[in-house]
Amino acid sequence: MKIWLDGGLRDIESARVSVLDHGLTVGDGIFETVKATGGKTFALTRHLDRLTRSARGLGLPDPDHDEVRRACAAVLEANPMPLGRLRITYTGGHGPLGSDRGDQGPTLVVALGETTRRPDSTAVVTVPWTRNERGALTGLKTTSYAENVVALARAHQHGATEALFGNTVGRLCEGTGSNVFVVLDGEIHTPPLASGCLAGITRALAVEWTGAKETDLPLDVLRRADEIFLTSTLRDIQAVHRVDDRELPGAPGPVTAKAMRVFDERSGDDLDP
Repeated sequence: MKIWLDGGLRDIESARVSVLDHGLTVGDGIFETVKATGGKTFALTRHLDRLTRSARGLGLPDPDHDEVRRACAAVLEANPMPLGRLRITYTGGHGPLGSDRGDQGPTLVVALGETTRRPDSTAVVTVPWTRNERGALTGLKTTSYAENVVALARAHQHGATEALFGNTVGRLCEGTGSNVFVVLDGEIHTPPLASGCLAGITRALAVEWTGAKETDLPLDVLRRADEIFLTSTLRDIQAVHRVDDRELPGAPGPVTAKAMRVFDERSGDDLDP
């Protein structure tokens, strides 16, 4: 396995990032996960645009898109696989142990891991912790991911693959690594960005391609929605057949199944929409 680290390909056994890298010591970094099918990326331009928005939100220098594209291409060529998780990580670089940044410039890592297609449906749980819709990191895809690790572990303990958060005012927000959609009376709804959720790439495409509405939703909508589904880079669109102790028999339901078909068709026609 070869990865890209600061300008070139390295063997994974010899690639090293400083123990004083700010991404490690204080979580001062951002990342993107890109789906790669047969060595070809999906929606890479949108991912790079979001990487830049996240960098600016943290006050990091803009990433060089040309360099990141070269890195992605090199890693994909060096590690052929049918379906891969391409991870782009960009940190504040070598710095002091405190919160102040150093002056040696950012660190760029691009790595690839093999994955498999997700099942058509899954189980989710809600968690008692909240997303802060007004926080300094709201809407940024940062490496400060510990609360997602904790919530996802709770989901796994309950036989689920995802945990869903409300925000500080009790509105539905997002999952640990996904956006959430609900179907009410035949219409698709998803929380607005003002809820504190990440501006998911797959979320945006699903809204565009299905006509879903951005709607401020109470967390308890999950107890009455006709259908529920998740979106993310590696899930695409995935139906929910159980939320907490509520079963949704027959998932994916008709609206979700149509959305899945539309997404598969549109994403297959254009790899960089």
